[in-house]
Amino acid sequence: DELRRLSREAGARMAAIPGLTDLDSSMKDDRPTIEVRIRRELASDLGVGVAQIGNALRPLLAGDAISSWRALDDENYDVRVRLPKDARTGMADLSALMIASSHANADGSPKMVPLRQIAELVPTTGANQISRRDLNREVELTANVAGRSAGEVARDIKAALDGVNWPAGYKYRFGGSTKSMNESFGYAVSALALAVIFIYMILASQFASFFQPIAIMTSLPLTLAGVFAALLLFGSTLNMFSIIGFIMLMGLVTKNAILLVDFANQARQGHVDGACGREPLSREAALVEAARVRLRPILMTTLAMIFGMVPLAFSLGEGAEQRAPMGQTVIGGIITSSILTLVVVPVIYTYLDDFGAWLRRLWQGKPRNASAAPAAPAAPAQAGTGRPSAAERPAPVEASAE
Repeated sequence: DELRRLSREAGARMAAIPGLTDLDSSMKDDRPTIEVRIRRELASDLGVGVAQIGNALRPLLAGDAISSWRALDDENYDVRVRLPKDARTGMADLSALMIASSHANADGSPKMVPLRQIAELVPTTGANQISRRDLNREVELTANVAGRSAGEVARDIKAALDGVNWPAGYKYRFGGSTKSMNESFGYAVSALALAVIFIYMILASQFASFFQPIAIMTSLPLTLAGVFAALLLFGSTLNMFSIIGFIMLMGLVTKNAILLVDFANQARQGHVDGACGREPLSREAALVEAARVRLRPILMTTLAMIFGMVPLAFSLGEGAEQRAPMGQTVIGGIITSSILTLVVVPVIYTYLDDFGAWLRRLWQGKPRNASAAPAAPAAPAQAGTGRPSAAERPAPVEASAE
């Protein structure tokens, strides 16, 4: 009864949610039944057990399949044996059914006891279906979604069910497509985290630095502005396909920053041809030169990716409406990241380079001659040699490279 009350309250709250249709419950109205209340002590005295009563009533009322019959249409049909319909519908007929007792007559045959002698027949109602999950009784509420996204409706359902006063031992949980969507979203977030970790590991090994990959990966959050702007412009939602598109962007947007940082490193080392030949450039000049030289390949690859995603983003094909958010995500993210990478990445590169230089100075410590002890008094020159003593000779110069 408590489960029925809670399911009705939850169903009423869910029915008021916009976009939720075809609401149905697994708990149907009770059907009329006849309850057999056994007088256990009397039945035990007469040698009749509960199992004997059940085994006797089942074939008489429900029937037993004893054979099969092949009809003229070449189909097999079960042959069931049970009481005639007029002998199993009334309570008087049921109460007159005879149950075999474990006690025997004088001739050795089992004694037959009428059902009305050991049980009371009471008209009542019973459940059409009893559902259990994990050994617990449950009621399943199912519905469809129309006009709104499944995520929005699920969020409203959760807010509605949280307002129900659940007694101890009662709870709710999502299943079906909502459960699958939540699981898939969790897997997508895990894949996104692993992608970021692996990208950092590869870049750290490629540039032999712990800080330059961070400057390169600052282009990743720059894609979020373009992603949300594109989804808002096209009227799409943040679903599984848009998340897949964002994971694709992890490898695409770092490409522009890699071109920029790699050229700047080579220019600072004098490995590229500049206005002054192959002379090493300062950090600021190298970054400006890298942005100027790498602008063309960045724009070429960006435009190629955008035009390649246009058919997918505009749903130009059958069934493309479901995959369209993936193309829209890629287009929006690649545009904003390509523009902002030329501005943000050089700034982060400068700060991280200064921070790395400060750490190197801190690790190497102060120069040795900075804390040298006071010089000892000079010893007199050795007589007859004309050469200065060891104290008068200049000390060797010790160079330290940072």
